[in-house]
Amino acid sequence: MATIRWGNWKALFLTSCSILALATITQSEAAESPVTRVVVRAGQILDVRTGHYLREAAIYIEGDRIKSVGAARTVLAQVPAGVTVIDLREATVLPGLIDCHTHMMARIPEGDNGYELNLLTKSQAYRALEGAANARATLLAGFTTVRDVENEGSGYADVALRDAINAGLVEGPRMLVATRGIAAVGQYFPFNVNPDLTGFPTGAQMISGAEEARRAVREQIGHGADVIKIYADWSHPTLTVAEMQVIVEEAHTAGLKVAAHATTPGGIRNAVMAGVDSIEHGHKADRAVLQLMKSKGVYLVPTLAVVDADAAKHPEEFKSPKATAFLESLQQTMTMAKEIGVKIADGSDPADADSHGQNALELEAMTKHGLTPIEAIRAATISAADLIGWSDKVGAVEVGLLADLVAVNGDPTVDINVLQRPSFVMKGGKVIKNEVEGNPPQSR
Repeated sequence: MATIRWGNWKALFLTSCSILALATITQSEAAESPVTRVVVRAGQILDVRTGHYLREAAIYIEGDRIKSVGAARTVLAQVPAGVTVIDLREATVLPGLIDCHTHMMARIPEGDNGYELNLLTKSQAYRALEGAANARATLLAGFTTVRDVENEGSGYADVALRDAINAGLVEGPRMLVATRGIAAVGQYFPFNVNPDLTGFPTGAQMISGAEEARRAVREQIGHGADVIKIYADWSHPTLTVAEMQVIVEEAHTAGLKVAAHATTPGGIRNAVMAGVDSIEHGHKADRAVLQLMKSKGVYLVPTLAVVDADAAKHPEEFKSPKATAFLESLQQTMTMAKEIGVKIADGSDPADADSHGQNALELEAMTKHGLTPIEAIRAATISAADLIGWSDKVGAVEVGLLADLVAVNGDPTVDINVLQRPSFVMKGGKVIKNEVEGNPPQSR
């Protein structure tokens, strides 16, 4: 073992004392920093639990939390003098929205080989910068929290983006990240790559067998995953129940939830029996697997808007009997899921430059496929918060929760499309966007 001389020990000791003193000063300054106090006056606040409005209302915020909500006259009478007042009396205020199925690192070019080109031509650093742009667009769209269900082959860039947002280096929603995702060998992008290119990057971490599955989930948790994403099927069931059970066991032991891409009845059944917390897509689910999901309390995140957009953009591709049957199956799935009472959460599945920031299109798609506007709103607020395990933080305009607010012109319980045009966004008590005319903040 190397010998350290007294002079080196002395220097190390003095350096440690200096760091400790600096930390103490920093903590003292932080303790003395004034807490930001804000009142938001609203024409009406949507109670997402009841679907009713509280009119001529106000929200008092201290720091990043909601301290009181109620009639404006009552709230204003109780707040201290000098509080900043934001006037949204011409707007409808509701909680910051939550998207449970995003891919912040995905700006995949169009074309048959777009995914492969994305992996081949972009560095992880560049993709992290793309992710920052996507995150800002998402936040400005009124989505203050997202569950990012794997980063499409960008290593752990999503962890870096999450941490940069939390540190205030870039603007974006709160992120729960799934890092690399886990798929069966050969059953996720990229496909049809020359087998001689043995080091070609993949869109997920490929595994075969229970022990490889265990190692993958432990590795991803160790590198900062907040949630685990698996691919239970592709064109057919892929991961075995035994492989998925190991993943669920490791994730749940660490306090993480598991989201499963699954579209076929067999893949959905396997994933639910393995203990996953949500089924992503589920487009071909039959009544039996939906009833199984209901009995196990598993969420469905249907990602409808991406299908609707693809059908609108390429109508000729959706005229075949097979494509028509798929669209009919998707509609039947949503009808049965609602009838059975399967829990539904919002997820938009953005994968290209144009779709980031268009998250609210999913809410419109949900209403087109059978949900009422308030049911769609709940899917992006209280239900989404429940799915991600953050009901004590986000999802409603209630005392004690984070001050995440969105304001729109109009009534989203009548016209869900107004949520595509938020005029005001607040995240954690900080105003991110304010396009409401004639309402500069004032002191009371």
